[in-house]
Amino acid sequence: MSDFLWVEKYRPKTINECILPQDIKKTFQSFLDKGEVPNLLLSGPAGCGKTTVAKALCHELGVDYYVINGSDEGRFLDTVRNQAKNFASTVSLTSDSKHKVIIIDEADNTTHDVQLLLRANIEEFYGNCRFIFTCNYKNKIIEPLHSRCAVVEFGIRGKQKQEIAASFFNRLVTILDQERVDADKKVIAELINKHFPDWRRVLNECQRYSASGKIDTGILASFSDISIDDLTKNLKEKNFPSVRKWVVDNLDNDPAVLLRRIYDALYSSLKNASIPAAVLIIARYQYQIAFVADQEINILAALTEIMVECNFK
Repeated sequence: MSDFLWVEKYRPKTINECILPQDIKKTFQSFLDKGEVPNLLLSGPAGCGKTTVAKALCHELGVDYYVINGSDEGRFLDTVRNQAKNFASTVSLTSDSKHKVIIIDEADNTTHDVQLLLRANIEEFYGNCRFIFTCNYKNKIIEPLHSRCAVVEFGIRGKQKQEIAASFFNRLVTILDQERVDADKKVIAELINKHFPDWRRVLNECQRYSASGKIDTGILASFSDISIDDLTKNLKEKNFPSVRKWVVDNLDNDPAVLLRRIYDALYSSLKNASIPAAVLIIARYQYQIAFVADQEINILAALTEIMVECNFK
């Protein structure tokens, strides 16, 4: 199965192979130079490489590691208690490394009780085991657990975006060549731009589109970019049905990305007196992304409040 899925087949095995900003890569390289990792909390958007980095660190250090998925078995207290204890409390027979590592993937989806248990595990097994937590929303990690980890945020700032996107573009072109897929490079660039920085999704989409052996402009209609102009027009006209349709049509995008695009667009669409109110509305609903059960309702509520409270040019 791992050979079939491109995200596994082409997953980087070393930190140097990972596509990261140089300052973040240097942080991980410093752990390798010391020969061990501290307890880590890796925070960033979905698909940006957090789990890949965690596994690459373990691979390069030659440590035994065990992965618990926070969205699945990680939600059950007894399961985590048994799995973590059984692995962390035993000595490795296959590695000379000082410590084992437990990777808690998608830790922000674990329950409060599970996180309290993991905090206790960090202290109980510190002499034999380290923990690496990955999460999309670090504000969903309890403070006692948060404070016991070195936090690395997978943020991409300013000019770094162009450099990182270019690196992934080159990597993706190489993968497509190896898979003997005829790909239009302009289409690949548009796909990367649409889902940046979710590399996992880009690679999965490319594998899906490549079934015919070709990726060309014929697929562009299936991933058209976010149309902000239509949205601002409907907000100004207080056309709620059209605003709701816009939300539904764009739900395949990351909610945080949607709100950021809306934030950028409103500066040129709103009267100056309404801009502060819009910023506060967007900030509040963006924070709530980490907690709400239904992202469609959350985004629609934000847009409805902007539509009611703000004045457009």
